Amino acid sequence: MAKFGRRKFLYYGTTALGTSLLLKACGGAATDTTDSAAETEGDSTEIAAASGDTIKVGLLHSLSGTMAISETTVKEAEELAIEQINNEGGVLGKQIEAVVEDGQSDWDVFKEKAEKLIDQDEVVTVFGCWTSASRKAVLDTFEAKNHMLWYPVQYEGQECSKNIFYTGAAPNQQIEPAVDWLLENKGTQFFLVGSDYVFPRTANTIIKEQLKANGGETVGEDYLPLGNTEVTPIITKIRQALPDGGVIFNTLNGDSNVAFFKQMKGAGLTPDKYPVMSVSVAEEEVRQIGPEFLVGHYAAWNYFQTVETPENEAFVAAFKEKYGEDRVTNDPMEAAYIMVYLWKQAVEEAGTTDLEEVRAAAIGQQFDAPEGPVQMYPNHHISKTVRVGQVREDGLFDIVWSTDGPVEPQPWNQYVAETKGYACDWTDPEKGGKYQMEDA
Repeated sequence: MAKFGRRKFLYYGTTALGTSLLLKACGGAATDTTDSAAETEGDSTEIAAASGDTIKVGLLHSLSGTMAISETTVKEAEELAIEQINNEGGVLGKQIEAVVEDGQSDWDVFKEKAEKLIDQDEVVTVFGCWTSASRKAVLDTFEAKNHMLWYPVQYEGQECSKNIFYTGAAPNQQIEPAVDWLLENKGTQFFLVGSDYVFPRTANTIIKEQLKANGGETVGEDYLPLGNTEVTPIITKIRQALPDGGVIFNTLNGDSNVAFFKQMKGAGLTPDKYPVMSVSVAEEEVRQIGPEFLVGHYAAWNYFQTVETPENEAFVAAFKEKYGEDRVTNDPMEAAYIMVYLWKQAVEEAGTTDLEEVRAAAIGQQFDAPEGPVQMYPNHHISKTVRVGQVREDGLFDIVWSTDGPVEPQPWNQYVAETKGYACDWTDPEKGGKYQMEDA
């Protein structure tokens, strides 16, 4: 697989096309969903050496609790990628064996399961998490054990770990372009609503700074505990703060979105006057909430099922063949799907599952993803095309705006004073996870 050299990586380079996505008819994938495990412990790099006829990987997502509405499908997309890779001969001539664990929408459980996957199951990597709360809960584990997590969901940035590869959007690849689009097309007064944990609060800190810098105004801000459905007080505050209408920027996650959109419609807050821009509501959430409650509202992502690429046509067809014609694909699922392939390419380039060698080989990997070409940067994030979609009656999205091509990732935010001018580069030990850029 073509990739940039470590030292000569073009940080602002245009993403080149990678190897075409290979999709085949789906057969049976080897998946281990039991809790049985080996008992040996030791250095994680040594543990991660694959043995026997299989290479074990961990899948760690909420399959129960408030986040199951979103995370179950991400796990399914990872299993699809694993099945396809196994059908094509596996990795290094071995089949991938998935050990699946349920984080139960409980951050302490995520930490326990991450430790189990590393220490007992001896997986060579983990694909997992959705919320930033779950990622933060396992971060110390992966860093202390010098192991590897692939994280597939857009997030708030302000992090750049040696032990994590991020295939969802950084704020400059989702939140910031969405705010710019809203300012230009929908108004300057914003009400911010989100779940009460790290992602929404940090995202809204960024949004408030961005609005200040670009002539916008934050007229209100409110949060719900994750999983809480008591949204009536928020609807009342929106009416009071925006009596004549305005923009609602939504960072709610999980089941809270069901109550929010149903009560928005019930209260007569329609998208012609109160357009909602969501960054955690995609096709699967629309399907489960009911399209009739979301028609006309917006979401910002890098991928929609309606993206017109040959790779996406094949991806959607393969997913529907495996899981049912009534199923839909979405951005986190696509990011989860492609991260399995990026990991596979890194392992094959390294010629081993050794963690340090795979970590080095991952940087620069390119892939023709369903969303378009992507590439792994030295900051362990990938380049991504940004899109804004509007919900239509069938529950899919009409793409109303997109960037001309992939946008480079910036994990350290350039609107927030504390991180303005900082970047991350894991190819240079003198720079690492956070360094001051010379031209800042």
